[in-house]
Amino acid sequence: MRLLDWIVLAGYALLMLAVGAYYSRQNKSADDYLLGGRRMSPIALGLSLFATLVSTLSYLGTPGEMVANGPMMLTQLASHPLIFVIVGFGLIPLLMKQPVTSAYELLEKRLGTSIRLAGASVFLLLRLGWMATILYATTEVVIVPLLKLDHNWTPWLCVVLGVITAIYSSSGGIKAVVMTDAIQSVTMLAGAVLTVAVITADMGGVAEWWPKAWPDNWQPMSWGFDPSKRVSFGMLVLSTTLWYVCTNGSDQMSIQRFLSTRDAAAARRTMAIAQLTDITVSLLLGLTGVALLGYYRAHASDIPSGMTIAANGDKLFPHFIMTKMPAGLSGIVLAAILSAALSSLSSGVNSACAVLERDFVSRGRGADTSGEAAVRRLKWLTWIIATIAVLLSLLNTLIAGNLVERSYKIVNLLTAPLFVLFFLALFVRWSNAPGAWLGLIASTATAIVIAFAEDLGINFGTKSIVWIVPSSLVVGIVVGTLASAVFHPFMRKPTES
Repeated sequence: MRLLDWIVLAGYALLMLAVGAYYSRQNKSADDYLLGGRRMSPIALGLSLFATLVSTLSYLGTPGEMVANGPMMLTQLASHPLIFVIVGFGLIPLLMKQPVTSAYELLEKRLGTSIRLAGASVFLLLRLGWMATILYATTEVVIVPLLKLDHNWTPWLCVVLGVITAIYSSSGGIKAVVMTDAIQSVTMLAGAVLTVAVITADMGGVAEWWPKAWPDNWQPMSWGFDPSKRVSFGMLVLSTTLWYVCTNGSDQMSIQRFLSTRDAAAARRTMAIAQLTDITVSLLLGLTGVALLGYYRAHASDIPSGMTIAANGDKLFPHFIMTKMPAGLSGIVLAAILSAALSSLSSGVNSACAVLERDFVSRGRGADTSGEAAVRRLKWLTWIIATIAVLLSLLNTLIAGNLVERSYKIVNLLTAPLFVLFFLALFVRWSNAPGAWLGLIASTATAIVIAFAEDLGINFGTKSIVWIVPSSLVVGIVVGTLASAVFHPFMRKPTES
C-alpha cells in the first residue's frame, strides 16, 4: 500500500460517511428512514438492488471461480430474462398491492402471527449469516494479506468494517444506503475494468492473456442436467432462476426496494436496472478472471509459495492488486472490493433493522412508528444488528470451500425455505399455519442435508451445491401444500392484525 492508495481509500470512506450525514436530516419518520417515503428513483434503487446482492463473495468469487474452474458459473446469466418475467409480472404486482413496510406483515394476514414471526426470524438468520460471511471474506481474503497482518487481526478488522457500515447506515437510513450503493456499483464496475486494462497493457494486448486452448484446470462445459458434474448448465440456470425468484419474492432486502418506489411499473424498472447491471459486472468480472489466469500462467514465478492456480483462485485477484497495480489504481480497485462489502452490509443492516422493528419491537405494542422517537429507536437497532453480524463472522472458519461454494452454502441455506412461506400465502388458497410450519421445517432440513452432505457422511451421487435451492423449494412446497390440505378442515381463518 502506497500513500496514494491510502489517500484514495480514505477519500472513499469519507464520501460514504458524508452521504450518511447529508441524508440524516431528511429522516422525519420511520417511513422515511426505511422506505424513503415510497418515492425513490428506480434507477438508484436498481443500482442499489444490484449492489446489495453482489457482495464481496461475488466480486472476489467470480474471478476466482473463473481462474480455478472456468466459465460454467457464468452461464447462469442466461436465466435473467426468465427471472425478469416471473418476478416483474408475477410477483411484483402482488407485492406492491400490500401496504406494508416489512414483507412478513403480509404473512400474518394470510397465515397468522406465528408464521409472520417464523418468516421474520428465518430472514434475520439468513441475512445475519450472510453479513457475517461478507465481513469474514473481506477481512481474511483481502485486508489481512494486503496489510501483511497476522490472521489474528481478522476479528478486529471485522469490527472496523462493521462500525463504518453502522455509522452511515444508522445516520442516513435507506436513502443513504441506496445512494452509497449506487456509488459503489459504479466503483465496482471501474475496479474490474481497470484490472483488465492493466493486465492487457502489461502483457501487450488481449491476445497475450486470452487462452489459446481450454485450460487443464477448467471444468469441461456441461449443457444438460448432469448430477455427476460439479456444475451443469441446465441445473445452474434452474437454480439461479429459483434463487432470484425466491429472493425477490420473500427477502426484505429486495422487497424493501420495490416498496420504496411509487408503483409496480417503477418497481419493474428497478428490477430491470439491477439485472442489466448484474449482467454487465458479472461478464467483466469473468473477463477479469480470464485475464488473471493468463497473466499467472505466463508469470508462474509471481504466484506466492504454497499457492496454485487451481486451489487458490480466490486469492490471486487481491494478490495481483497488491503486487502489480500502479499506485492510485490499486486504491480504486481496493475501494471497489470494499464497495462490494459495504453495499451489501449496509443493505443487510437496514433491512434487518426494518424487520426487527416492525415484526418484533413495535408489533402489537402501540409503539410510535411514525415520529422522531421511532427514528431514534431504528438507529439503535442498526447498531445492534451490526454488532451481532460482527460476532457471527468468526463462525466462518468452520465452513469449507471457496468463496462461491461458501456463498451457496450460507446464502442458499434458507432462501428457499423462506419463499415456501410466501408461496403458500400467495398461491395456495387452502394453506394454513400448521401446513406452513411443516413445509418450512421440511425445506430447511433438505437444504441443510444437501449443503453439508459430505460432512454428514451422506452420498447423493453428486457434490453439486446448485441442487440446494431447487430441492429444498420443491420439498417445502409439496409438504406445505399437502399438510395444509390435511389440516384445512380443522382450521379457522386467522384474524387479520
